[in-house]
Amino acid sequence: MLAVKADGIYKYYKSPEGKKEVLKNVSINIEQGEVFGILGPNGAGKTTLISLLSTLSIPDSGKVEIFGIDALKEPNSVKCIVNISSGNPNFPWSLTVYENLKYFSLLYGLENREKSINNVIGMLELEPFRNTRFDSLSTGTKQRLSLAKALLNEPRLLFLDEPTVGLDPDMAIKIRKLIKQIHEEKGITIVLTTHYMKEAEQLCGRIAFIKKGEIIANAAPAELKRQMKLGEKIIIDYEGRFDISSLKNIPQILDIKSGNERVMIIAENIESILNDVLKKFCDVHIKNIEISQPDLEDVFLQLAH
Repeated sequence: MLAVKADGIYKYYKSPEGKKEVLKNVSINIEQGEVFGILGPNGAGKTTLISLLSTLSIPDSGKVEIFGIDALKEPNSVKCIVNISSGNPNFPWSLTVYENLKYFSLLYGLENREKSINNVIGMLELEPFRNTRFDSLSTGTKQRLSLAKALLNEPRLLFLDEPTVGLDPDMAIKIRKLIKQIHEEKGITIVLTTHYMKEAEQLCGRIAFIKKGEIIANAAPAELKRQMKLGEKIIIDYEGRFDISSLKNIPQILDIKSGNERVMIIAENIESILNDVLKKFCDVHIKNIEISQPDLEDVFLQLAH
């Protein structure tokens, strides 16, 4: 079953120059139970798309279905089964962690509020901060409170808008582990936006890349790398005289760069040609060999420009 089905979404905002197109003919399908990433440069339309899919905003045209429910005709039905956590959480500053969660549990109309609050406090390890005011919390604890709030109504679909932005590396790792744990234990469908490529690669089964309001790529991270034909890399440092042209007759090599007794070879599959490559270096002394695969950051840089 599809958790999200969006077809032909357009969104415009007014600006001093007139009507600005923020999303253009966006269509995506997200399977139930997957972690789906939405990547793109600043201003690409990621947060706007999240707002539309979570019914916080309405598209100017197009269709959105959440678990088969028409989100435009029945937004209240959708709101009962989704929630959103922002990387820049903003809660009533003078309320404690418990008071904020109670406030939102009232807004959500939860029947067993105390049980729901205690469950999320325990899950996100917020008990030591139960009676701490929001304005006294660290950035990482605020992020955990935002996640706790988003889990209060036990959503089937959870939107995470840059959940680790501004966090130090140690806290970012903890938040990612929490997201993984929540997904594995609850089976929640998660839609994630992030600027951290390693985060997307670690968490997301599939990724849509949005640029200037349009989706220009949509696939699993490994498939995106193949589509971009970025290739694998082998860097060889050597001593002696070496004829670079001798490498050109090896199949699968996409590119060769050399200089200062170093050669970088980009190929479709380094393992399949490694023996042939090394044979070419039999008359020189090899000092070092590095083999690496392209990462999602390489994909991001190529798609963003």
